[in-house]
Amino acid sequence: MQQTWDIPPPPDQRAPDPATFNGIVVEGVSKSFGPKKVLDGTDLLIHKGETLVIIGRSGEGKSVLLKHIVRLLEPDAGRIWAEGHEVSALEHGPLMDLRKRFGFLFQGAALFDSMSICKNIGLMLEEHTDWPRRRIRERACECLRQVGLEGAEDKLPSELSGGMKKRAGLARAIVMEPQYILYDEPTTGLDPITSDAINDLIIQLQKELGVTSIVVTHDMPSAFKIADRMAMLSRGRIVFTGTVDEVRTTTHPMVRQFIEGRSHGPLGAF
Repeated sequence: MQQTWDIPPPPDQRAPDPATFNGIVVEGVSKSFGPKKVLDGTDLLIHKGETLVIIGRSGEGKSVLLKHIVRLLEPDAGRIWAEGHEVSALEHGPLMDLRKRFGFLFQGAALFDSMSICKNIGLMLEEHTDWPRRRIRERACECLRQVGLEGAEDKLPSELSGGMKKRAGLARAIVMEPQYILYDEPTTGLDPITSDAINDLIIQLQKELGVTSIVVTHDMPSAFKIADRMAMLSRGRIVFTGTVDEVRTTTHPMVRQFIEGRSHGPLGAF
């Protein structure tokens, strides 16, 4: 007989007033790709200045949720608010202005192969400022120093290791001095030592720049190290939110199965 699981109801993620909430509000967001529903009425609050880690199994829609926050994807239903602005309703100009306040570290770094690292990092400044080339290069080199890549500015992406590419992507994410940084699987594919160095950078940037960090990962050692809060996404919805201590001690069956890495439980094995 198949075991049934007593799953607690999802947490109440409603903001008192999304138009005045100091942070990000994801409100009832749904998204399907063909017949597959990836997000199904997702609600989430992200407070200004915190590091929120979104955990969950591969293919559950964590990266899809990140892309909705900066409107790289449009929701089928629901709304997203950032510091009182309804992102999904903004016209092109205001949307571009809002995006300048966000940095995005993509899972594969997403560097342009034909450009030097310096040009990759400075591209946003070339597109959105009237700075001269010398000033853009100086800012790009400054960001490279912040992530420990001093001297790599004239290399091509193909000349960098996986960890160096992640750091270069992070330098590009901070070049516009964003208020928010979105990290999509920042430690995937890296060895444990390099992963820990990336985690240290995330913590350092959050402290030095005062940014709000939203990190998607299924790497639990990293999640426990960098998070102020965690949210678990499963079956298209946020099923749990809590502090690191609350995640460690919760009896929520989905969270327990995930953080313990067990194949048996309400999340299934495949």
